[in-house]
Amino acid sequence: MTLRIGTSSWTDPTLLACGRFYPPAVRTARQRLRHYAERFPLVEVDSSYYRLPDPATAYLWSQRTPPGFVFHIKAFRLFTGHATPLEALPADIAGELDAAPGSRLDYAALPRELRDELWSRYLQGMEPLRQSGQLAAVHFQYAPRVRNGASGRALVSECVERLDGQVASVEFRHRGWLDERARAGTLAMLRELGAAHTVVDGPTRAPNSVPAVWAATRDDLAVVRLHGRNEETWNRRGAASSGRFIYEYTPDELEKIAELVDRLTRAVTNTHVLFNTNFEDQGMRNARALQRFCSAACRGKKTSI
Repeated sequence: MTLRIGTSSWTDPTLLACGRFYPPAVRTARQRLRHYAERFPLVEVDSSYYRLPDPATAYLWSQRTPPGFVFHIKAFRLFTGHATPLEALPADIAGELDAAPGSRLDYAALPRELRDELWSRYLQGMEPLRQSGQLAAVHFQYAPRVRNGASGRALVSECVERLDGQVASVEFRHRGWLDERARAGTLAMLRELGAAHTVVDGPTRAPNSVPAVWAATRDDLAVVRLHGRNEETWNRRGAASSGRFIYEYTPDELEKIAELVDRLTRAVTNTHVLFNTNFEDQGMRNARALQRFCSAACRGKKTSI
């Protein structure tokens, strides 16, 4: 049983600007990833949500991290039902579309051959991490408009099948997937597909939030993603997405989360916990604190921070 705790970014602009996690001498991309990997065994790549991953960059990530360090790669937003700017596509693929600059694209409206090509390039971009054994999961964060119906289930199924055996972790943003009436069916669907359900901790009152359902749908991987509980900023619009996730968990909150993580860890081979509280160094501080609480939970003792 292995527990890994990390964050959903290591290069957020607010993190670099705050100057608290990286020492002044740590300035390059190589130095930053190595510094991070010396302190945490897991990270989520967020940039692949905005543009297709680059295999040359993924190769460098594999070379800059130690054996046993693993990545979750976030799925390209077009695949998960988000309206995507034309400019986010590779130029040659964008040129095949009859779309004006600034247009926003829908996955279902793209010609099949272009969808196939986008998936092919996406998988190529992750290939160095797959070959090094460091690609733990591809994370699909579905848009709120992806609902629990025939089309939504078809999209989830297609995404998992497109990975050709690589593990998918699935996070929903429409509560119709995980309300009391639907959660058993949703978890059963994920088990059948072989996808890992993502336990979400976040605000609970927003329409595009889901309840935390502490359950695993694979025997070898459970995923927990913590967004903080800041109701006021959850749907804030701004240049940096980290401004939506400004939250420092309290010791009481972390102690309760550690107890739930401990139960989950006892049920599966690997448990991966990711803090998406990426404003400044809050993610790192939250992750370090949870590491201590989880260590204490495993020993059956209380701790303090």
